[in-house]
Amino acid sequence: MFKGRDVISILDFSRSDLKTLFDTARYFEEFKGRVFDYLRGRILALAFFEPSTRTRLSFEVAMKRLGGEVVHLGEIKRTSIAKGESLADTIVMLSNYADAIVIRHRLEGAAKFAAEIADVPVINGGDGSQHHPTQAMIDLYTIWRELGKIDGLTVGVIGDLKYGRAACSFIYGLTLFDIEKIYLVSPLILRVRPEVKDYLKKSEIKFEEKEGLEDIIEELDVLYVTRIQKERFPDPSEYEKVKGSYIVTPEILSKSKKNLIVLHPLPRVYEIPYEIDKLPCAKYFIQAKYGVPVRMALLKLIMGE
Repeated sequence: MFKGRDVISILDFSRSDLKTLFDTARYFEEFKGRVFDYLRGRILALAFFEPSTRTRLSFEVAMKRLGGEVVHLGEIKRTSIAKGESLADTIVMLSNYADAIVIRHRLEGAAKFAAEIADVPVINGGDGSQHHPTQAMIDLYTIWRELGKIDGLTVGVIGDLKYGRAACSFIYGLTLFDIEKIYLVSPLILRVRPEVKDYLKKSEIKFEEKEGLEDIIEELDVLYVTRIQKERFPDPSEYEKVKGSYIVTPEILSKSKKNLIVLHPLPRVYEIPYEIDKLPCAKYFIQAKYGVPVRMALLKLIMGE
């Protein structure tokens, strides 16, 4: 089911696959702090061509908790890429050194390209503006753990839905479940891309695009917040028009359901003020914590005996 497979898109996985992943992650949760022998003697290569904190560190911690080792490509300016080495040659080299590769890249399709070249499994740690499959796995796992289910929920996704790959992967991931409805909340220029909407229609998922949060907050079981990403705007002046568009305030959340959970893939900037952290609905740091057991489960299933 998982052994030796690449992880390029959340849509490469079935609902049954995710159930296996979730059960395995739940098992690892029970043994927090323990080091296992599942991947002793195995090496994971981290090839991050973009900045990362949670994805990079949680993969490294996950691999070490499984008894394996990690090698880093390191800063690009300190590698042969700075001398003109191609991505293809870099991936071939890493696949000769390691038993699996996690890649993060600004170009869409970079992970798929790497998987076609490498002789070992390739895991997409985020490429372009559409796919971040392991983040989507963590997001869905968080909902499952905190609310006990994913089916039947009403979910709001707010922020940068055009360039935000975490939001896009999360939306795709929701289509694997019987979601009641998805609200897509964003400025007009950051609305979800046509291919994502087409997939929602194909999956027969009810969704509605909104520009404001206030009139739907009472319906939501999950509020998934994303930052508006300055670094992904082709035109900086366009970013200036929309920065600060959405701030989730205590006043807005006071109108929500009692069991609402607020998620965020992080990092945050201004969209969730610090005073929200103390509220029972704030689950984004727990969500980040779940990154280790979920990625442990994924690595064990892909690389283990």
